[in-house]
Order: sequence, then C-alpha cells, then structure tokens
Amino acid sequence: MTSAIYAPDTDRLPTKTAGHAVSAAALLSIIEWLSGDECHALDEAGLVSGLGRRLQALGLPIDRLTLHLMTLHPEFIGRTIAWAPGEPVEIHDREHGARVAISNTPLRKVMETREPLVVDTRESVHGRWQHIDVFADRGLMQLVIAPLCNVDGPVSAAVFGTKRPGGFTAPECQVIERILPALRNTSELRILRQVELSLLDTYIGPLTASRILAGRIRRDEIESMEAALLLCDLRGFTELSNRLPGSTVLGLLNAYFDRIVPAITREGGEVLKFMGDAVLAFFPGYDAAHSCGAALASARAILDEIDHFQYEGIGVKAGIALHYGEVSYGNVGSGRRLDFTLIGGDVNLVSRIQTACSELGEALLMSAPFRDEAGAGDVVSVGAHRLKGFADPIELFTILR
Repeated sequence: MTSAIYAPDTDRLPTKTAGHAVSAAALLSIIEWLSGDECHALDEAGLVSGLGRRLQALGLPIDRLTLHLMTLHPEFIGRTIAWAPGEPVEIHDREHGARVAISNTPLRKVMETREPLVVDTRESVHGRWQHIDVFADRGLMQLVIAPLCNVDGPVSAAVFGTKRPGGFTAPECQVIERILPALRNTSELRILRQVELSLLDTYIGPLTASRILAGRIRRDEIESMEAALLLCDLRGFTELSNRLPGSTVLGLLNAYFDRIVPAITREGGEVLKFMGDAVLAFFPGYDAAHSCGAALASARAILDEIDHFQYEGIGVKAGIALHYGEVSYGNVGSGRRLDFTLIGGDVNLVSRIQTACSELGEALLMSAPFRDEAGAGDVVSVGAHRLKGFADPIELFTILR
C-alpha cells in the first residue's frame, strides 16, 4: 500500500502524538502472525478477533474492527466480519442490494478510490457512516478506513474504530498502515477460497465441486455409482418461447427454477445440469431406499410448487421422471474443455421415461427399480410401454394425487 492514512478530509497525518510508542519487535510479531501458518489456518472470525486482541495488546484503542470482504457470488456482494472487545464476532453476508446502504459513505468512497480515509463524527464530504449497522450506536469517535486491494476483482476494506475522543494518534495510524499489506494478503487468500467454493458450488454443485478440489479433474477419471435420478422438464416450453419476448421467457425460467432447485437440494439431491428448460439431478445411492425416498419427496414438492406457480399470469406444467440405477460419473470432453456428467443406460432410461410423461399425459412416472426402493404406498402401474432405444417394454408407475 503506497498511500498514507490521512486525517479527516485533509491531506495531512493526524498530529496528535500522545501515547507510548510501539516497539518494532511488537509490530513485527503482528505482521509475522498475519503471514504465518497459525493465522492461515483460522477462519474469518478467528482472523478478525485475533487481530483485534493483538492490536489492543499493543496499546491501540481498538473498540471496533471490521473486515468488508467483497466477493463474486450470484446472491451476495460480500461479507462483513465485525469484532468488538468482549463480544461474539458478527458475520453478515451482504446481498447485492446492500450497495444502497453504504452509498454516499466513506466506506464506499475508500472502495471506489482505493485511498484510505480517517473520518470522525463530524459531517464529511464523503457522507456519514454512523447508520451502517456494524458501527451504529457504539459511541465510536473515529474510523480509520483502509482499502484492501486484490490483484484483480473488487476492492475490500478494513475499518479500525475507536471510542477515544481524540481518535487515533499519528503513531497509531502508522502501526495500522504497517500491518495493512499483511492483512491484505491474508484477506485475499480468504476471498479467493470463498470465490472458488461459491463459483464451483454455483455452477456444478457441492459434490462435484468437492471432487474438483480434491484434484479429480482428468478426463479418464470416471467412477461408477448407484443413484436415484430425477429429470424434470417444463412442458410446452418451445411454444412459450416462440410467442413470448425473450426477457419474459428468461424471467419465467428463473422463477420456475427457483421452485424446482430448492425442492431438490432440501432433500440432499444435487442438480447436475440445466438442459434448457429441464433439470437433471441425482441423489447418491449410499442407501438405495433413502435415496429414492428423498428423490420422491423432491418430486412431490416440485409438483405441489408447480400447481401454484404463475409468472406474469403464465402457468406451467412439468413432467418428472424417476429411476434408480448405476451411472458413470466423471469428466468428458476434449483437451482443456471438460464437463462433469452422468452417462450410462440408466441415464438414457430416465430420459425416455420423461418423454413418456408427455406421451401418456402423466405429471410423474417412475421405473420399477425406483418404485421397489422408494416403498411408497400410493404408487400405481400405468402399464408396460415401449421406450425408444429399449428392446423390451418397460413397466412404468405413477402416484395417486
């Protein structure tokens, strides 16, 4: 960090110099702690509480220490971790709308300009800060706000608050300035971890993400496993997409998936793919009865959601196929462009069962192996039917609704 920490709305360092000087050895111990293995192993709460206690032990009047770590996430803009002496650490995940709460504040100014600020309780040209939840009603007299600039991506910030009427002294501000590079580095590691996990979880699901993080990313790394399969398809989507504006179709799909995906993940299922308007999910078969029971519970919840679903006055119908069998799970693709997927005859079968939902006018159909494992009492046969690609007729079942 090259910019000095300035006094409120001026171009000079704070002139107050009361208080004992911090020894170079004590300051170095904090920098080494921030850079060392002990700190590296801590979570965000451990980092902020450990740093706050160490700064207090040096004699700095730290009454509030917060990290505002910005990230890449479809739902959250970032996370605030807040520490105060003798209190539990607070963690606030900030949704994207939180930008409004910090607009026209010194915190936002620091993130935009990448320049540190010192602000007190007086009116500031950069706006006020006392309404921000982690600072409100705490009697803080001054904040030192410092940017934490990553190599790329959004800028985060660290805020050091004090109740002391005179605020921080110039030597105390210099202590804060000296530790900022190490604090930036350890914060960036945590941001990168969070981005890595959230992006993998968002785009490929937690089970597949864990395989990737474990290093199983080669094309020939395929494993066989048993799983309950669920394929849910939106009926009449082609007709809808042909007659509706693109923005309406996209909004409809997102609202539809907002009903489907939670019903799957609540029961322990993982969405493997969005295929246009269809969702392919699997429930790993560590216990066949449990997996099938969970998949059936998800299917019931989806049908209940669809019964009451409307988007801008548009209602929809869905067809759900359920099957239990053995699948090959792993990487397919070419060179550096790979995809995790499920393949095998049982995946083909669940796809054909889903097609039969439309042909037979049934909202839900399942195979005999799934029916046997699920053990539901309201399942009835709809007869044996020929499915494309399968030589013998397949008996299919539905539920009484």
